[in-house]
Amino acid sequence: MPENPPRHTLLQDAQGILTGSMLCAFSVLMLKDQGLVTGQTAGTAVLISYLSGWSFGLIFFLLNLPFYWFGYMRVGGVFVLKSLAAVALMSVFSAILPHYVMFDYLHPLAASVLAGLTAGTGLIAIFRHGASLGGIGIVGLYVQDSTGFRAGWFQMAVDALIFLVAFLLLDPRLVAYSLIGALIVNLTIAVNHRRDYYIAY
Repeated sequence: MPENPPRHTLLQDAQGILTGSMLCAFSVLMLKDQGLVTGQTAGTAVLISYLSGWSFGLIFFLLNLPFYWFGYMRVGGVFVLKSLAAVALMSVFSAILPHYVMFDYLHPLAASVLAGLTAGTGLIAIFRHGASLGGIGIVGLYVQDSTGFRAGWFQMAVDALIFLVAFLLLDPRLVAYSLIGALIVNLTIAVNHRRDYYIAY
């Protein structure tokens, strides 16, 4: 990693977080259109929205609130403010997009693959500008620091629980399609995100 890596300007941060949040909101639109789910905090919010009928955007925003303290302690105030902005933007876009984007036909497998690619790309944009959409990821780092249990394993355990609940409550065929999308999100980030240049939580 360079000793003095270049810093993004405020305008670049705003553009990156805005773009990433909209892409992630669009991925949720495709998932919800076909009754699919995903992992992490967004997946939890999607499941709750299916079960309760409440707005995904509102649930997602409220679910993330308790995690900002962990983010402040682990990374700092700038990270928390950027993440709050990203979560708020995604919540707003998730509420607005269904009024402007509708699908005449969208196969659930196509929805899962496209949502995975879109979310992965959006998350990379958000990560690269020092923010996050995932409160569970922040808690994973806290658990790792406190207990030594690896953050990656913690997040995988949370995802496994989310998909287990989804298999019990939703159409198993749609949950199987959803697993493909979740895998694509993780592969997209793993292949394209350089942790030696950018910090992602």
